[in-house]
Amino acid sequence: MTLIRSKTETPNTQKLSISLLKSLLKSKTGIVGFIILVAVVVVAIFAPILAPYDPTLINPTKMLKPPSWIEGGDPSHLFGTDNLGRDILSRIIYGSRVSLLVGISAVVLAGIIGMLVGLVAGFYGGWVDMILMRLVDSFLAIPNILFALVFLAVFGPSVPTLIIVIGVTNWVAYARIVRGETLSVKEREFVKAARTIGVKNSLIIVRHILPNVMSSFIVISTLSVASTIILEASLSFLGLGIQPPTVSWGGILSDGRDYLATSWWLATLPGLAITVTVLGIIFLGDWLRDVLDPRTER
Repeated sequence: MTLIRSKTETPNTQKLSISLLKSLLKSKTGIVGFIILVAVVVVAIFAPILAPYDPTLINPTKMLKPPSWIEGGDPSHLFGTDNLGRDILSRIIYGSRVSLLVGISAVVLAGIIGMLVGLVAGFYGGWVDMILMRLVDSFLAIPNILFALVFLAVFGPSVPTLIIVIGVTNWVAYARIVRGETLSVKEREFVKAARTIGVKNSLIIVRHILPNVMSSFIVISTLSVASTIILEASLSFLGLGIQPPTVSWGGILSDGRDYLATSWWLATLPGLAITVTVLGIIFLGDWLRDVLDPRTER
């Protein structure tokens, strides 16, 4: 029996890699996003080498020193110091590790759960769809921040717990979007033809439905990284996020909230790090959406 192939089937790996590289080089936003993301990942991996100081080292003689380019700044502390004399640049470099780990891992976890639920609900419909969508509605009725606070209060704040709680609270957005896309795709002729010749449902989902919903999945994933980092910062602000001495961008923002009027760099510089990283991921996600969307003419 010959398997009917949808128009989204990819060529061999080598040709696909070359095609993706050419497409990336042609996209200005894509290349900018790729450079930013690679830079942040490199900084996170080589933090012990790149950081000029121990991020937890307290120096009472250098508390609240402004950045080196401002009058009164210390040349040995490029981004200044915080209220305990800790080097801000070193803390931002080390903070990239935890913030990226929590942000990306939680999005991956939420995406896997939401993708599976959305595909199953949209493809099978009927009572399966009804039960799964009522489950989604139940999660939507509970504010994410409230669910996270209760979960962390019961099990205690830690990096693995934070990843799990954010992933579990954010999967519903993926489920609803993937379900909607699946409902549309399953009515197309190539899916109906595959069903007619007896192709298994699992194979139809993987080979025909999944590639066609992937672009929407990527868009929501890239945007979710931003909201995940913000949620981590919010939980750190409330004291239930990443706990000291572990450094995260959200924790640095929390430490600087009382000094915004006098020592703006404590919160502004880690805030800029979050903004640039999120923009880089969004730029790269927009490029991936254009490349992977089977409806895009190239």
